[in-house]
Amino acid sequence: MMSEQQPEYVWAYPEEKPKRGRVWLIVGLAAAAVAIAVVVFWLFLRPGAPLADPASTQTPTAGASPSGSPSASAAPTETPDPPVASPEPSMTPITTPPAPSDPSVDAFRGQVEGWLDDALTGLDIVSESSGQDATSVIDTLRADAGRLAELTPPSSIESDWQDALGMYSERLNGLRSAASSGDDISVDASRGALRSLREIVGL
Repeated sequence: MMSEQQPEYVWAYPEEKPKRGRVWLIVGLAAAAVAIAVVVFWLFLRPGAPLADPASTQTPTAGASPSGSPSASAAPTETPDPPVASPEPSMTPITTPPAPSDPSVDAFRGQVEGWLDDALTGLDIVSESSGQDATSVIDTLRADAGRLAELTPPSSIESDWQDALGMYSERLNGLRSAASSGDDISVDASRGALRSLREIVGL
């Protein structure tokens, strides 16, 4: 009896498809990833790149009013600096000179003695003169009387001194008028007023 012919098994491998398309796909994806990384680095990570403003990324708060009015967290209002007061001009204190000290009678007598002695001599010259010669001497005596009035007498004799000096000046003015008009000259009244001045200071 003939034995059945056993079937013969043959391994058949499928034809390998070319892998070239897959390689190009991988290369393209890698190139795209590198390009994206370069762009990100250039925009955000390179030195000197502008940083994103955190204020622009803040989300609006839930309680914000729909009217769009600025919230309390807006830029604070600048408070103007208080005006600087200009310094007031300094006033220079006005110093008053001290009051003159009250001289003693002896010291005052030493001040006036020379003029009072010259007055005696001047009246003697006027009694013996006339016209222009007499008026020039009288003008000298009147000038000396003005200098006596500028002195400060002691308070103890001030009132008497001022009265006597005023009388003496009036007598000299009358004597000057008489001499300039050509009238007779009498020095008796002037000598009497001068004598009162000398007695007040003890001469």
